[in-house]
Amino acid sequence: MILGLETSCDETAAAVITPDGRILSNIVSSQADLHARYGGVVPEVASRRHLELVTPVVQEAMAEAETSLDEVDLIGVTAGPGLIGALLVGVAAAKAIAWARRLPLAAVDHLQGHVASLYLQPDPVEPPFLCLLASGGHTLLLEVQDHTSKPRVIGTTLDDAAGEAFDKGARLLGLGYPGGAEIERIAREGDPSAYEFPVARVPGLDFSFSGLKTALLYAVRELTAEDLERGRADLAASYQRAIVRALVERTRQAAEQIGATRIAVVGGVAANFELRAALPQATAAPPALCTDNAAMIASAARFSSPIPYPGYLGLDAYASTA
Repeated sequence: MILGLETSCDETAAAVITPDGRILSNIVSSQADLHARYGGVVPEVASRRHLELVTPVVQEAMAEAETSLDEVDLIGVTAGPGLIGALLVGVAAAKAIAWARRLPLAAVDHLQGHVASLYLQPDPVEPPFLCLLASGGHTLLLEVQDHTSKPRVIGTTLDDAAGEAFDKGARLLGLGYPGGAEIERIAREGDPSAYEFPVARVPGLDFSFSGLKTALLYAVRELTAEDLERGRADLAASYQRAIVRALVERTRQAAEQIGATRIAVVGGVAANFELRAALPQATAAPPALCTDNAAMIASAARFSSPIPYPGYLGLDAYASTA
């Protein structure tokens, strides 16, 4: 069996899966309530909380899977990208467990982990496919050829990620954190055609959300406090519609350009109901596997080249990809 650990941002997660991709446990301890007072993730606070949670989360994952470390054959851990302090907690924990049991360790790229969420049972997606990865820190269009090769990036964001645009938009609208869930919640009560927000037309297959964020800022500034209160749902619905429209238009353009016959959507934003509805032909990761979790990391570990004991003791985390 494979034990996966994920601590790249504000979720402390551990999971146990079988070599064929069956999830035996997938425990996620979110820090959303802890960071809500700040309107976003505070890296040092997140790191300290990971230190407190990583051991009990691993213990809970093993208990739910009804197994023990004696049955684990491989440890997989997110090595990056992410918040460096948070990552180091997970990497240190994984190295300690692997070293103590003399097990191999797989250093997993967080983004490839999101893609690997599609390879889990009961309905694994087989490559090749075009993958839209939309999360709080990344927005990418990836050409996935097989399970083991690094996906080819054919589009990325020039500024904010889609999830970041949701969070910043929620802050402008006076909503809580995490912003994506808050905007989606209130947008259900609004009219998405009430405001016409722009969709950036940048060269190639890249994205840009900074202009959209600025347009929302100007729209909010023009309203009195009373008008904002009355129109908040319409603003949220229209803003969400613009983000989804940008993601969908680029994804369809990319699929046509590379001749992709299959489209997949992963990452935290993939849980958004409107995005899923706007890409009915796409395969989206299950909602529980969209946000950061360790099952996807364990899944990616299956297709990696593990580092044998004790060669991983010098393994380091990385905050960003080159």
